[in-house]
Amino acid sequence: MNITNPLPAKGIKGIKENWRNDLTAALSVSLVALPLALGIAVASEVAPMAGILSAIIGGVVTTFFRGGHLAINGPAAGLIAVILGGLVALDGNINYVLAAIVVSGAIQIILGFLKMGRFAKLLPSSVLHGILAAIGVIIFAKQAHYALGTTSNANNTIGTLLDIFYKLPEANPFVFFVALIGILTLVFYKKINYKIVQIIPAPMWVLLLSLPVVFGFDFFNEHTISILGNAYDIGPELLIEIPDNPLDSIMHPDFGMIGTSAFWLTVLSITMIASVETLASARAVDKLDPYRRTTNLNKDLVGVGLSTMVSGALGGLPIITVIVRSTVNVNSNARTRWSNFYHGIFLILFVLILAPVLRSVPLAALAAILVHTGFKLASPMVFKQAYDQGVEQLLFLISTLIITLFTDLLYGILGGILVTLVLHMLLAKVGFMNFFKMIFKSGSKVYQLENGTYDVKIKGIANFLSALKIDKLLQDIPIGSNIRLDMSQTRMVDLSIMENMIEFKRIHDNKGGNVQLIGLDNHVASTSHNRALKIITGRVKKRISKRQIRLQKLAIANGWSFDREVDWNTSYLRNFHFFDSRPIEMKSNSLQGIDVENNARWEIADIVFDEGALLALEVYQTTVQIVRLPSPIPQFIIDKEGLFNKIFDRMKAFSGARGDINFVKYAGFSGKFHLSGEDENAIRAFFTDDLIHYLEENEIHHIESNGEALMIFKYIHIARTDEVRNMLDFSSNLLKHMNLKSTPELPK
Repeated sequence: MNITNPLPAKGIKGIKENWRNDLTAALSVSLVALPLALGIAVASEVAPMAGILSAIIGGVVTTFFRGGHLAINGPAAGLIAVILGGLVALDGNINYVLAAIVVSGAIQIILGFLKMGRFAKLLPSSVLHGILAAIGVIIFAKQAHYALGTTSNANNTIGTLLDIFYKLPEANPFVFFVALIGILTLVFYKKINYKIVQIIPAPMWVLLLSLPVVFGFDFFNEHTISILGNAYDIGPELLIEIPDNPLDSIMHPDFGMIGTSAFWLTVLSITMIASVETLASARAVDKLDPYRRTTNLNKDLVGVGLSTMVSGALGGLPIITVIVRSTVNVNSNARTRWSNFYHGIFLILFVLILAPVLRSVPLAALAAILVHTGFKLASPMVFKQAYDQGVEQLLFLISTLIITLFTDLLYGILGGILVTLVLHMLLAKVGFMNFFKMIFKSGSKVYQLENGTYDVKIKGIANFLSALKIDKLLQDIPIGSNIRLDMSQTRMVDLSIMENMIEFKRIHDNKGGNVQLIGLDNHVASTSHNRALKIITGRVKKRISKRQIRLQKLAIANGWSFDREVDWNTSYLRNFHFFDSRPIEMKSNSLQGIDVENNARWEIADIVFDEGALLALEVYQTTVQIVRLPSPIPQFIIDKEGLFNKIFDRMKAFSGARGDINFVKYAGFSGKFHLSGEDENAIRAFFTDDLIHYLEENEIHHIESNGEALMIFKYIHIARTDEVRNMLDFSSNLLKHMNLKSTPELPK
C-alpha cells in the first residue's frame, strides 16, 4: 500500500491548475503576515513599513529564486535581537545596519552557489533551540514594557526583565488594557471552536479588537485621563506611524563603517542566524508538505540572500523562511510556491487599501503579539520537549540560553557548541585525541550487496561534527533504494545524527525505498524518545511499564501479537490524509490481530505526531487503529461536523476541493458528521442505510479510508486498556455493516 498525493504540475500549467488553492492559502498567510511584519519592525526599532516592505519582498522576489515549495519568506522574530545588537554596535545608525544586511545577503548567495547549505547541520539542534529561547527572552523583556506603557534603561536583558516588576506601579492602564486583550486573544484563540472566528488568524484579531479601545479613548489626540487620582497620558505617540506615501519609508544603506570590526561582527551575526533559521525551517516545512517534496537548500540560500540584498537596499529587514506563516500556508492547502508570491501581492493591496486603518493600530497591540511570540520561543514547553529528548539536551539548551543572555548570539552559539562537545566527550568516556579520531576517522563505509541492498556501517562517534561526513557517505546511494543503516559499531549517536537519519529515511521511503535503522539494541539513552542521544553499554535490560504489562497480558489472552519497541516503519501511516502535514515522531506498543468474523487484519498502536514545526510546534500523542480491508472501498474522511463548516465548504469549493457530503434523508447523520471525499457518487453508494444508522447511534470518531485500509481514533490521548477494548468492539461492529471479502496482510 503506497498511496501518495499526485505532485502539482509546474510552470504555467501548475499556475493554472493550482491558483485557487494557492490564492486562498495566500490570503490566510497575508492576514498573519501583516501584523507580524509590523510587530517585528517595531520590535527591531525600525519604521513599521520596513517590516511590511520586507514581507512583500519575501513574497514577490524570493519566490522566483528559492528552492522550496510551500515555505513562506519574510522578516522573522528570530532576527530582532540581531538587528537590535547591530544598532548598538553601529552607533544606533539604521543605515549602517542596512549596509550589513546587504552584505549578509551577498554572502548567503555565495554560500548557496558553493553548495554550503548542508553546513547548517553542524549546529546541534539543542543549541539552535537555546539560541531561539534566548531570542524569545530578549523579545519578551523589551516588548513587555511596550505592553505596560513603561520604559527601561537597563543595560542588559536581565535588568530589563527585572524592570518589568519594578515599573509595574508606573504602568499605563489604557495601554495595558489593549495588550491584555491581545494576549488573551492569542492564548484562547485555538480553544474557540467557532469556525467563523478561525477564518481570521489570531494576530489579525489582536489588531481588530484593539481598534474599539483606540477610538473609545481617543488615542488620536493628546490628552490625559485620571483614574483613582492618577493621570495617564493618551495620544498618537501610542499608535504606529504609517506615512501617507508608503514610498517615504524607503531608506538606503550607508557603507561608511564597512572597514570596522563592529560592522563585520554584525554581518556575521545576521548571516549565521538567518542562514541557520532558514535552513532549519526549510527542512521542517518539508516534513509538513503533503506532496513529500524536498527543498534544494543551496538554492534556498541563494533566494533568501538575493531578497535580503534587495530588502536591505530599500530599508527593509533580512529575509528568511518563516515557520509560523509556512505552517499556515500548508494547513490552508497551498500546493505550489506561488502562494508565497500571492501573499506578497495581498500585502501590497493591504498597504494601499488599509493604510488609514493601520495608522489606528496601537503599539501595545503589536507588543502583545511579540510578548506572546517571545514567550512561545522560551516557554516551559520548550524546556519540557528538550527534557523529553534527554536530560543532556536540556543542559545544552539551558547553557546556550544563559551564555547568550550574558554575552551575545555569537558567543551563545560558540559556548553552546563547546558545552555540547565537552559533555559528549564525558559520555563517550574517551580521551581528547581519541574522541576526535572516532569522529573524523571512524571508518564508516557503504557496501552494496548482491541483492541490490545498500548496507551502511556507521562507526565511531556519530555526533553533529560527523554530520557532513555521514552525508557524503550517503549521498551517492540512489533515491528510493533498499538500505540498512547499521549503527551497532557506534560508541555514541547524538540527537542531531538521529534527526538526520530519520530525515534520510523519510526522503527515501517517500520515493518508494525502504530504509531500516538497526544496531541500536545495545545502546542506552536517558529517555525513551526515538531521537535521544544513545551510548553503547553492552546488553541493555529494557524496562516495561504497567500499561505495557496489561497490553501484553491482553495480547496473550486473545492470541494477538504485541511489540512494545519503537517501530521506525511508519511510512504506511502517511497514506492517510490526516498525516499528510503531521509528521510522525514514533510508533510503539503495537497490538496486531485478525478480526476473523470480518476477515480483516488490524493494528492498534501509540503514535506521537507533530502539528506545525519549530516555533509553531505542537506535539500530540494518541492511539490509533488501522484496519486492513479485504476489499477496496471508496476513500473518505469522517469527522465531527462544525457549526460553520458550510462557510469553509464554500471556500473549498472556490479552491476546487470537495466539501461536506450531506444526506438529505438523514439530516441527523449529516448534522453530526462532516463527510468528505473525492468520489462523491461512490461514497453515497457505499454509505448504506445500515451503515449510516450504526454511525448515528455511536459516539463520533475520526474515521478515514485510503481505499485499502481504515484509520480510526476517538481521542487525542494514549488509550487505556479498556479503551483499546472499546476501539476493537467499535471497529468490529463497523465492519459488520460493510460488504467485505478476503484478507490481505497488514504492512510489517
